[in-house]
Amino acid sequence: MLKLVGVSGGLNWACSVAGTGPRGEEEAAFEVSRLRDQRESSRGGPERGYTEIPNSAPASEMLGAGAAGSTRRGQGVEEVGESAGEGEERPAHHPPAPALRLLNRKQRGGSEERKTSENDLQAGRLSRSPRAAPQAPGMSDRGAQPERPAAHSPGAAAATGVAAVNGLLHNGFHQPPIQQPLLCHRSSASGGDAAPPRPQLPSELPPPPLPLLPQHDSPAKKCRLRRRMDSGKKNRPPFPWFGMDIGGTLVKLVYFEPKDITAEEEQEEVENLKSIRKYLTSNTAYGKTGIRDVHLELKNLTMCGRKGNLHFIRFPTCAMHRFIQMGSEKNFSSLHTTLCATGGGAFKFEEDFRTIADLQLHKLDELDCLIQGLLYVDSVGFNGKPECYYFENPTNPELCQKKPYCLDNPYPMLLVNMGSGVSILAVYSKDNYKRVTGTSLGGGTFLGLCCLLTGCETFEEALEMAAKGDSTNVDKLVKDIYGGDYERFGLQGSAVASSFGNMMSKEKRDSISKEDLARATLVTITNNIGSIARMCALNENIDRVVFVGNFLRINMVSMKLLAYAMDFWSKGQLKALFLEHEGYFGAVGALLELFKMTDEQ
Repeated sequence: MLKLVGVSGGLNWACSVAGTGPRGEEEAAFEVSRLRDQRESSRGGPERGYTEIPNSAPASEMLGAGAAGSTRRGQGVEEVGESAGEGEERPAHHPPAPALRLLNRKQRGGSEERKTSENDLQAGRLSRSPRAAPQAPGMSDRGAQPERPAAHSPGAAAATGVAAVNGLLHNGFHQPPIQQPLLCHRSSASGGDAAPPRPQLPSELPPPPLPLLPQHDSPAKKCRLRRRMDSGKKNRPPFPWFGMDIGGTLVKLVYFEPKDITAEEEQEEVENLKSIRKYLTSNTAYGKTGIRDVHLELKNLTMCGRKGNLHFIRFPTCAMHRFIQMGSEKNFSSLHTTLCATGGGAFKFEEDFRTIADLQLHKLDELDCLIQGLLYVDSVGFNGKPECYYFENPTNPELCQKKPYCLDNPYPMLLVNMGSGVSILAVYSKDNYKRVTGTSLGGGTFLGLCCLLTGCETFEEALEMAAKGDSTNVDKLVKDIYGGDYERFGLQGSAVASSFGNMMSKEKRDSISKEDLARATLVTITNNIGSIARMCALNENIDRVVFVGNFLRINMVSMKLLAYAMDFWSKGQLKALFLEHEGYFGAVGALLELFKMTDEQ
């Protein structure tokens, strides 16, 4: 039903719109009221004032609309009863949203236009309910200026009032509702007013548009941002995934190559990421010294929710600056800002990584990484085979053979890490270990002496020479002193009494070969490590000794010597254990730490 009151001269006008549908339907009621200030004519201009709003909601219950910012046009609104018949009114049906209390700005120059200044909005003198109203008749698409019929017309007043309410409700918090204009028709049958369509509820309004992603300078940056956002949602770092162990002699690098890349991911990959993956996986050698140990590759591995292959790469530490320079040339910092690295070189080369390649090193403790990496690789196995093994019948060269060993329950164990030097750890659990002792005579000692004595250049060359030599020409044996065995203490005549002991003789020096010197050097270093490890195992009451480190890489001579020494001197009580990925456990531990960093973030 539509109820209008005259609006000419100094009279007030009002408009009431109410739904007349079946009982229980939602109804909306709006009334617009305006008072003319009698002092306007005397002061020559409009003044601002408040309309009186009977039974209106308290101001504390209304939301201030001034912060939204847009200027809206409108009138004051009050709540009244609905006409129930001739001359009588029934109590108003309250709509779901509370009534509105709006500011009234006075008319200028006799025009029917009403204006609400932005200052009024910002000053908080305008309040609104949180509910949006439908678009009023005569409103333009932008909802800012009502199209008015002729002045002093009841139709003009009704259109102006509803349009003002609609415009004020849309103040930036809600999307403007989209629906047909509200039309009122007088019923010819009953003489009453036909009810307009009910306003849409907030739940029925179309959803606001999603905010646009910020625009970036290049497609590469967009892809990198998208990859990092996707990785953050899935608690994993963006590719590529590396772990580094920068030792005194060798740098060990592990690289995870994803094999489950989708077509969309491949399309979005930036070029330098594709270039790095192709370079690392399509080559087995990098320059003159970099090597990928293809035989150690772990295939079909699942790490951090992705399936792929784990590659093992090594190069001499003396080539570290060339590696850093290559990272700068391939713009590696555009993919990563931080690399997880362990070993002493993580501290030594930290500044070079930062200044040359624009990369930060997340430095990790090498013994922590060693244990974590060892336990992980042993748990996943070596492509369906056990990672750990031992030598059966080590004291009998003819019957000695390699056998798999199950390391499911490894504690306690004595862990002997044989790198440039040697560290010996007593490990009681994953997080409980101690460094028992160590020795400076390690793999670096062997290679250094071989280079000095034989003129070789690489570890591989030194081992090749050692495999062809005879150490007994260089060492003084028990039988060289006793003429046979030392039976009282069970010393065999073939046992070494003095390493390099024969080299005091000029005749012996003139008869030996470089291969003999290489073999004697290898035996000397290995026997020293084995002797210290055996004593530590006895002191810690541990019967399993696990030997790891790159000194054992392609070094079958040393492994059999260690197995023999552990078994012989302990009378079979100690077992020497070895692992397939000898020197890469520190790098694997660094890679695992990369995933932990992502989880923490």
